[in-house]
Amino acid sequence: MGEFLVLIVIVLLVVGGASLYRRRAIAQREAVRRAELETQLSTSKRAADEDVTKFGEELQRLDVDVAGHPLDEAMQQDYQRALDAYEDAKSSLDAVQKPDEIKHVTEILEDGRYAVACVKARVADRPLPAKRPPCFFNPAHGPSSQDVQWAPPGGAQRAIPACPADAERVLAGADPYIRTVQVGAQRVPYWEGGQAYAPWAQGYYSRWSGSDMLSGMLIGSFLFGGMGNVFGGVGEGLGGLGEGLEGLGDGIGEGFEGIGDGIGEMFGGLFGGD
Repeated sequence: MGEFLVLIVIVLLVVGGASLYRRRAIAQREAVRRAELETQLSTSKRAADEDVTKFGEELQRLDVDVAGHPLDEAMQQDYQRALDAYEDAKSSLDAVQKPDEIKHVTEILEDGRYAVACVKARVADRPLPAKRPPCFFNPAHGPSSQDVQWAPPGGAQRAIPACPADAERVLAGADPYIRTVQVGAQRVPYWEGGQAYAPWAQGYYSRWSGSDMLSGMLIGSFLFGGMGNVFGGVGEGLGGLGEGLEGLGDGIGEGFEGIGDGIGEMFGGLFGGD
């Protein structure tokens, strides 16, 4: 009977050890996933915060533009929409808890910048700007005015929506003013920033998701698919590490359980034979 109790203790220790390995592997994988999400959140939130700040500065310059001009009802509505967008973007940014929520901030900014463009057009007595995607080179430039043929270094040429200033530069053979983001110790074009910046860009272009430009670029390999996809690569590597740790824990756990089952069957047969 004493030998049977020893067997029970051994089996319990083996099964307990296997469960512990599994729990540790799962916990490590969850820790890796949380760290990746925190990195994505802080990265994309920093980019959105830069944009909100720049939009506020743009509204200050707009105050100077409209000073001394009578504001009719339509201009007042556009102006108020721009001001509301700034406040809403700040509130939305403060409320962000997950990386995907960043797109709500940039959606608001995209609408606010179109309202600013409308106010400027009314002040200058020009036709209202067309409803087009934001400038691809820098969404902060506001709505694009036309498509231009452009290719990144080593990439294929495509039709890109550009603001008037960038369109003029590209057509003249000069480089456009590209929005850069922080990746490690350097700043790179936002489309080389990795998956951490995907929600940030999606917010600017979400309402244009059916356009050829987005189908071919934002959802294709051009955006977030190049050598600069640092965060995406790091995330995949960390995720693989977590899966490896969990797999190791499962393998060890299953091995111990198999040993425990074998011992149990062996001793069970011995005691059953008595």
